[in-house]
Amino acid sequence: MAETIFALSSGRPPAAISVIRVSGPQAHQAAALMAGPLPNSRTAVVRELRNVGSGELLDEGLVLRFDSPASATGEDVAEFQCHGGRAVVDAILSALGDIEGLRQAEPGEFTRRAFENGRIDLTEAEGLADLLEAETESQRKAALALAEGGLRRQISAWQERLLNLSARAERAIDYDEDDGAIDPSLLRDCDALAGELHQWLARPRVEPLKDGVLVVVAGPPNAGKSSLINALTGEERVIVTDVPGTTRDHVEVPLSLDGVPIRLTDTAGLRETDDEVEAIGVERAARLVEAADVLVWLGEASGAPIHPRLIRVQAKADLPRRDAAPGGALAVSSLTHEGLPGLLAKIGESARSVLPSEDAIALNRRQAVLLQEAVQALGGAVTCTDWVLVAEQLRSARSAFDRLTGRAGMEDVLDALFGRFCLGK
Repeated sequence: MAETIFALSSGRPPAAISVIRVSGPQAHQAAALMAGPLPNSRTAVVRELRNVGSGELLDEGLVLRFDSPASATGEDVAEFQCHGGRAVVDAILSALGDIEGLRQAEPGEFTRRAFENGRIDLTEAEGLADLLEAETESQRKAALALAEGGLRRQISAWQERLLNLSARAERAIDYDEDDGAIDPSLLRDCDALAGELHQWLARPRVEPLKDGVLVVVAGPPNAGKSSLINALTGEERVIVTDVPGTTRDHVEVPLSLDGVPIRLTDTAGLRETDDEVEAIGVERAARLVEAADVLVWLGEASGAPIHPRLIRVQAKADLPRRDAAPGGALAVSSLTHEGLPGLLAKIGESARSVLPSEDAIALNRRQAVLLQEAVQALGGAVTCTDWVLVAEQLRSARSAFDRLTGRAGMEDVLDALFGRFCLGK
């Protein structure tokens, strides 16, 4: 039998109201010991909350009852909505801990029980974790789409089609239809499903939205990269000198441009050097250039790396006898701030292009890997010439979907995921 757990499920006190949740087979019994007879399911009543052992009055608040399986965790649940002072909350939690069979919940344990009891699947749990960590409006909307089951419903539709394909393949094995020849219509349906999954894989991923779009400022030494970073952020975040090679490691500054999370990154000047420390910085800078979502290049156009979202900048536009910016480059001065608004607008435009649209469901890395496994299995089925091999490939695709939703083989993922939740969630 599952243990009965309890925890503060609202924010840390002091607060006007605090919510304490109890979940498990003894939840109703424990709540009744402290508050007297419980109301009907999903009904709130005002009750005195008392210490079971001493009978001491702890507080007066609302008591709610939820019956399994129609509760947040899928178990019997009771909630106390009490005054949010620290002493009140501590007294009620202490009184619950004195009841035999009850224990304090671990971080994320309520949500894990909801998952284990089939109230949510793994994609919804991931969305809820992202929702709790969301700091921008775009992050909130993307997380909410997952938490509300948008991806789960889409996966369910794919699984239904896949089960139908598997049933057709298994039937052909059992009855040896058409002397073992593969039905072309089944192969076409496999290919169509693989194509649809591939389109989802081509969508912008959620990582830039969660972690921030990586905007790398790169170029040769003394090109004005560090000065530009300071000007864009409005702070002296990076050391600036006339000595080439001052920046020896990358410096990352988080920004928000109209709600778009940005990781603005200064890098070491790209050049050949015999200085061992500077050479390490140059190597790291080269790797960051390759990884950049958006690349801001300060330097000669001929030396600019090939990048799908390259922004060429002619820095130090305030200097006398400065040549006009070549075509496509933005003239910018970190000293006078000439061109900075235009550069920020261009960075924001490029950054938004790598983010999922607000009405789209975005995949995370784990989900994309498993979806790719399903695509490969379906593609393998299309090339098979034997029904047994087709059926095996389709079973592999179904296994990928099961791991995608958390139905199988995901204990390590579950431990990591639910460890992200706070106590009481």
